[in-house]
Amino acid sequence: DPSPAFRSLTAFAPATVANLGPGFDFLGCAVGGLGDTVTVSVDPAVAPGTLSITDISRLNRDPRWNCAGIAGIAAMRMLGVRSVGLSLSLHKGLPLGSGLGSSAASASAAALAVNELFGGRLSPDELVLAGLESEKKVSGYHADNVGPCILGGFVLIRSYDPFEIIKLEFPADRDIYFVLVSPEFEAPTKKMREALPANITMKDHVRNSSQAAALVAAVVQGNVRVLGSALAADGIVEPRRAPLIPGMVSVKKAAMDAGAFGCTISGAGPTAVAVVDDEEKGNKIASRMVEAFLRDGNLQASATIAKLDRVGARVI
Repeated sequence: DPSPAFRSLTAFAPATVANLGPGFDFLGCAVGGLGDTVTVSVDPAVAPGTLSITDISRLNRDPRWNCAGIAGIAAMRMLGVRSVGLSLSLHKGLPLGSGLGSSAASASAAALAVNELFGGRLSPDELVLAGLESEKKVSGYHADNVGPCILGGFVLIRSYDPFEIIKLEFPADRDIYFVLVSPEFEAPTKKMREALPANITMKDHVRNSSQAAALVAAVVQGNVRVLGSALAADGIVEPRRAPLIPGMVSVKKAAMDAGAFGCTISGAGPTAVAVVDDEEKGNKIASRMVEAFLRDGNLQASATIAKLDRVGARVI
């Protein structure tokens, strides 16, 4: 039963892009600028060994059914916290159902905050597992959001049983920019998963596997052009999901025509993500994507140009 090293602590966790096209449920990356913030405090008014959510807007305050609460409780259990109670407040910087890892950001920030409050005894992999407890209950047992959210950068989930995650090092001297365009449209993860095929052909399996392998190679080589072309080449998941997001097919074409190296759906959507190696070009591509959402999907959309978040969840 560890003693708290601090009375109160705040953590930030970034937005994430899951799947990266052909890497469904096993590839993802963290992106800068956007994210959720969680503050955890030792609270004498809370029963020892438990966690209470004290400040949150529009979301469930029951910690057993809240992303941050579930992950915070999982971290407490892993640490063996029994003698003090904790209160948690969550500030949502990410919109719900956006395809930018909103639930993972809340879970990751909470798990990290609890861990650091007690001296940081859990490993990064254990923090990912704490976040997975939340994801399992909310959106399915997949670590391609919570993994990069905790570790930062690009990650590969090699195995779920036994769990193994590998951080992919994108070269420090290379630039990559993510053009994130989010329409005013909700794409619930559960509904988007129901659209997926139950079976695929061997031809599709081989093609997608080769594209995912090319994407991994491109990440470690820092080759944004190949990374983008692989990201845009998913032949299994994106074709089923894109028609469910008004205008998405046109948005992808607009991004590619404007010079993007690649474009796909971020996570389950509805956010579209394009990749480039130049911020100015990214702004031009963003404008074309926003226009396409309005013209062909009748949807208003907002755009953000983000860098790779190489750090992941951290104390602030």
